[in-house]
Amino acid sequence: MSQRLRGKRVVVTQCSAFMGPPTVAVFREEGAEVFADDRDLAVGGACEALIADAGEVDVLVANLAGPTFSGTATTALADEQFEQTFALMVRPLHRLVRAVLPQMIARRAGKVVVYGSASALKGMKTLAAYSAARAAQVGYVQSVGVEVAPHNVQINLIAQNYIENPDYYPPELTARESFQTSLKRQVPAGRLGTAREDALFALFLASDESNYFTGQAIPFCGGWVQ
Repeated sequence: MSQRLRGKRVVVTQCSAFMGPPTVAVFREEGAEVFADDRDLAVGGACEALIADAGEVDVLVANLAGPTFSGTATTALADEQFEQTFALMVRPLHRLVRAVLPQMIARRAGKVVVYGSASALKGMKTLAAYSAARAAQVGYVQSVGVEVAPHNVQINLIAQNYIENPDYYPPELTARESFQTSLKRQVPAGRLGTAREDALFALFLASDESNYFTGQAIPFCGGWVQ
């Protein structure tokens, strides 16, 4: 049976949160040697230390979660809340990529897959800080993507929304009839995507099958945004 990541060393950040667990599971199924890390990447030097500890990295999966502050009106959004989203989701992305790119460029091979959000592509009320941070990730990936493409290094972002996650969609919420009605109204697919489906898309972007994708933010949200 073919394994699409056999012999590849993959770093997955925040491995116990957000998309960490399903990604680690799927990538290991596909033969990857996964360096699953859970350190606090907001701490100075942590990103650089992670890459140094991992050694030769074929694939970096930047799985960076943070608070949404959903429901907080922009007029009530504190500076500390706004800055926290960037401290957790934007600055670590740059530090991780900056640390891993030299070896990928030297080998003329490497993949960076970023788990982002479709909230960067479509406005959602009372989500200003989170959306701004996720949009910064998109701009970063687009810029770095065209910079490293001549070196045969690819960086892409999954702009996801409406994906099963107990933190975003706890069972007591998804069981409500009102939620199911809203879901069918908002999402053309009429359901939440599964975490495994999301991880399988990340697998494609991490594999050699996706070498012509670079600097892209690709919606993965059941048609919620095109």
